[in-house]
Amino acid sequence: MRKDIHPPYGPVVFRDKSSGFAFLTRSTATSEKTVEWEDGRTYPVIDVEVSSASHPFYTGTAKVLDTAGRVERFERRYGAR
Repeated sequence: MRKDIHPPYGPVVFRDKSSGFAFLTRSTATSEKTVEWEDGRTYPVIDVEVSSASHPFYTGTAKVLDTAGRVERFERRYGAR
């Protein structure tokens, strides 16, 4: 890789605002806010709206729409013209 053309790549904490779940990873994203992690070091923290801890698909609270029932109700109401 060429020097001085890539953003710095380092440790960052991503924290879910709704569930409080946080994880430490490496990223080119950065932030002015910091948090002290479990290892005693301070890392930049990025707050996110949705993560695997709060997304309905991953938590098992996703709702499945009954599209077949909706189509049947439409056909009953307006008929097959």
